[in-house]
Formats: sequence, C-alpha cells, structure tokens
Amino acid sequence: MELSVIARIRTDFPHKFGLPRQSGLIPELKGVIRFEPPYRSPDAVRGLEQFSHVWLLWGFSDGFASDRGNGTRAFSPTVRPPRLGGNERIGVWATRSPNRPNPIALSAVRLDRVDADAPGGPVLYVSGIDMTDETPIYDIKPYLPLADCIPDAVGGFADRAAGDRLTAELPDEIARSLTPEERSAVLALLRSDPRPSYQRDEEREYGFVYAGYEIRFRVRENCARVERIFPANEPNQED
Repeated sequence: MELSVIARIRTDFPHKFGLPRQSGLIPELKGVIRFEPPYRSPDAVRGLEQFSHVWLLWGFSDGFASDRGNGTRAFSPTVRPPRLGGNERIGVWATRSPNRPNPIALSAVRLDRVDADAPGGPVLYVSGIDMTDETPIYDIKPYLPLADCIPDAVGGFADRAAGDRLTAELPDEIARSLTPEERSAVLALLRSDPRPSYQRDEEREYGFVYAGYEIRFRVRENCARVERIFPANEPNQED
C-alpha cells in the first residue's frame, strides 16, 4: 500500500515538545494547509466551506516515535500514557501513543476558512492543531456530526484525567513580544503540562519553541511560570 502526501500543514511548532497531546484542546493554535502540486485544484475543495470541522489523516514525524535504526518501526504491545502519569502500562491499541507500527495519526480540527483561489492552489486555515510544522497530510475528510459524534461514548482512562493539570503564569514584562492570541495559547499549553510524565523536578527549566520564540518555564507547586522568552533562532547567552 502506498500513501501519497496530498498536502503539508504549516504551524508554529518546529518540534513536538509543547504540542497538545490531542487536537482541539487549544483552539488558539493555528495551522495553514497547502496542497502538493498534483492536488492543487480548486475543484477538489468545492463545498468544503460548508463544514465547520475536518478530519486530517497525517504522518508522525521522526521525532514522534522510535524505530529500530534500520527504517522499520519498533513495536511494543504496551506503552505508558502521559494521562496516567507515565507510571502505568496500557495496551498500545487502548491509547493514541505515536509508538505504533504504522506512523499514522488522525486529528479533528476546526476549519476556519477555505481560500480556493489562493496563489499556488487552495489553502485551508484550521485551528486546534496538534502537529509540527511541515507535517505531511495523507487525506482530508469533512467531520459529520450525524455520524462522527457519539454522545454516550465512554473515554476510558482518558476521561479520568481530563482537564487542566496546572495553573500558569506569564508575566507581562516577559510576554511583550507575543500577541494576545499567542499569550493565550502559551498559557493554555502550560496548563496542560507539556512536561514528560517522568520529570517532576521543580528546579528544572523546561523549554519549547512556539511562534518563533523559545519559551522557558519552571513548575513549582503545580504552577507553570514562564521565566524567559527569546527568539528561537538566536543563541541564548545563558545556555
């Protein structure tokens, strides 16, 4: 079976650290989908503007999952979900872990706008993303509330751990370089606790790249506080 990359999404995340663990959790996170040359047809998106959300079938980048070093993906029947603190093993098919045989992911995102006549082919503007920059997209399908929404569905262990895990602080004197929307997104990301589940050192400074900036923070007494922000493409003299 061969999959064709039909499009790629541009986002503000060059790396996976800091990304929300599911799509739709942080509406402020935006993405722009541009189609590959064979699929740049306005006819292909005709009618898509009628839908509020779409499904994206996409591929995990190399940074998401491990392999054996010979191009084949390593398989483990159990994984440690971050939702359970990384301390409990669950069957891989009962999770959405990227560590699975085929590097395929599925995300439901809001379709903010369709620009069918954009230079270079149609462009889709979406929000609530959970993908790194230049992630390959294999398929796009409209989200159908009639078929895709199951009101009485049960979410297993994920339901028990839902919601914000931390409070967050972004001092005004540090956040001047960010737009109001970017500030809101950073606070939402911090509240979701982007740290690895096995790291809880209150003295450790963590960092992720978002919107061209390195965001450095510490977590103390369940509060994530941004310590400093600097352009990601400039060397940091304190490191």
